[in-house]
Parts: sequence; structure tokens; C-alpha cells
Amino acid sequence: MRWLMQFAAVSATSLRSLHRRLDSSLVAIVGFAGVVLVVVAVLSIRAGFHATLADTGSPGVAIILHGGTGTEVDSILGGQSIHVIAQAPGVAASRGRPMLSPELLVQLDLEKRITGTVADVSFRGVTPEAFPVHDRIHIVAGRNFTPGLDEIIVGSQAAREFRGLRLGDVLASGTYRWKVVGIFEDGGGLHDSEIWTSLPMLQAAYQRGDSISSVYARLSDTDAFNTLKDALIHNPQLSVSVQRESHYFAGQARDMALFIDIVGGVIAALMGGGAVFGAVNTMYTAVAARSKEIATLRALGFGRAVVLASVLMEAMALGIVGGACGGSTAYALFNGFEATTYNQFSVVAFRFSVTPHLLVVGVTYALLLGLIGGLLPAVRAARMPIAAGLRSA
Repeated sequence: MRWLMQFAAVSATSLRSLHRRLDSSLVAIVGFAGVVLVVVAVLSIRAGFHATLADTGSPGVAIILHGGTGTEVDSILGGQSIHVIAQAPGVAASRGRPMLSPELLVQLDLEKRITGTVADVSFRGVTPEAFPVHDRIHIVAGRNFTPGLDEIIVGSQAAREFRGLRLGDVLASGTYRWKVVGIFEDGGGLHDSEIWTSLPMLQAAYQRGDSISSVYARLSDTDAFNTLKDALIHNPQLSVSVQRESHYFAGQARDMALFIDIVGGVIAALMGGGAVFGAVNTMYTAVAARSKEIATLRALGFGRAVVLASVLMEAMALGIVGGACGGSTAYALFNGFEATTYNQFSVVAFRFSVTPHLLVVGVTYALLLGLIGGLLPAVRAARMPIAAGLRSA
């Protein structure tokens, strides 16, 4: 109890004298805020990209690809595989028809509106059965394409990002001139960055015969996945891999997440080192300014541990203030900010996501930097000879 009372008294004295060293304290706060701002901004890219892909997948849908391929872009299935998959157990049915969506995925080179650079966009051919399977897809402007006609519908993110994809535009690709008749949304998922059209039309335009890239199957219930998977991978007529849609798209995010974790770690370490040096200088300045005050307290019977703890407390307080300022600025500037990146050869539009978890991580990191930066000055203050401190100006 006595130690706590001494600590409270020393801390209160330290805070009351803070205005005398406000300039150096602000330098430390700005340093902490800058570190947290950048680190949280970088990690918000990871969170936003992962959320976009996670929002795309459903555990109640399975995706079937050619065996040995990891992505739809690389997968090729024969058209006859659809009939085999349709007869497998575990597939949901609607009005007596299996809820299957055979799909073909090709890549288009399109020009971005803002930068004028060319990037890949996913062009997906689907049948009418795709819409009950991908049940979050809904038209927000215009209408759906008519099967058998050279019409397309465009994801809202793709329409904003690329030229020639707004309602009423005509897109020349393959052997057709595709008219944009509708804009759709996928609730923030990956399909918001795609173009959709009739499967037979896309197969004809790119001379793909009856081949497809994947088959999406809505499960009769979430526990039916293993039944469907076992039936398909052990069927001698097929050579396929089967994943839950949610797991497939989560896997697509791993490489990007790993890259951002590495980049974020390097940035955090480099900028954190600079912030620590700033905190060290600030706290050495604080100790020098308070040397007579600290010596007086020691002469009155205050222990070294109390002095050390009070200096560390001041350094960590600066870290918390700086971290809170940096996190708040990151939230104001970047949360919801729209950007694009590549994922398996195509462009994915997503929004930065500054989550409460990232804000806690940022403030905690600033607190840790403050603790490290205040350690040496705190030790110096605790070991300061009382006589030398009393003689200081």
C-alpha cells in the first residue's frame, strides 16, 4: 500500500510538470502516432481483402475443380462431368432439378478508368441455375442477361473501376460485341469485380466447346459435404477436387495475407525503431528536467522502484496517446477506402477495413514501444545519485 501511495504521488508530480517539456513530449507522441497510422493502414489492406474473399464463400456450397488444380483459372472440366456430378448424393434440389452451376472463367484485359493502365478482369459464363446457387447475387440497375444473346451483366465494383462497363456500354471481346444490360452486386464479395454472361455464349466466343472451369453445387445441408466429396473423388468417371466454397476463397487470400504480414512486420520494425529512439530522447530529456525533483523525492524516502515505475508510466502514457491518435487517423482516412489488387491473375476490388482489433493492436504496439523507449531513462533516473540531483540547476 505504501508503495502504491508513493507511486501515485510521484506520477501526479510528473504529470503536473509535463507542460514544461511539452515540445519533446509532442515529438514522441507524433512518432508513435505515425507508426500506428502506417501499421494499421497496411494491416487494414489484409483485413479488407480477406473480408472480401471470405464474404464470397458459403459453407453451404461446394466448388468442384479438375483434380490437381488450385484455381478456377487453371481448371478445365468436360461438359459431360455435369451429368455425373448431378447424380451425386448431397446435392440440393429445387423443383426436381439439382442445384448445380457449371461455370466457365476467362480473363479480359481492360483499361482502368483512373490510371489508364490495363488489368485482368474475370469474365464468367453461367447458366440460369447460377443465381439460386449464388443466392446473394442481385441486379441493382438494368436487368439480367438473356440466355443465348450477347449480353452481359457487370459487378458494381468492376463497373466503377474499368472503362466500357457501365450500363448501355458495348464491350468488344472474343468474337462478339457484348452489351452491358445490367449491374449486379454480391454483398461485397469477389463477384462484384467480375463480368457475367450466358455460358453457351462465352464458350462459343472463346471456342471452348462444352468445357467449363468449375461446378458450384449447393449442398442439401452443411453436413452433406463429406458425402458429396467422397462420392465424387472416388468416382472413376471423374478426376476432381472438391472444396467448400468458403474454404476455397479463404485459401485464395492466404498468399496476399502472408505478403502483407511480412511487409507490415518489416514496416512496424523499422518505424518502431525510430519511434523508440524518439521516446528514449524524450524521456532522457524528461529525466534531466526532473533531476532535482527526483533527487528530492529520493531524499524524502521514495524508493528507486517508485521512480523507475513513474518514468515508465509517463513513457507508456505518451505511447497510448500517440497510438490512439494514429489509430483514429487511420480509421478516418482508410476505413472503407476502395482499392484493387491482383488475386490469381485477376483484379479484385475491395475496401480497407480498420477493425476494432487492428486499433487495439496499434495502441498496444505503441504502448510496448513506449515501455521500451522509457526503460533506459527510467533506470538512469532510479540510479541517479541523490547529491548530484540536488546540485543540478
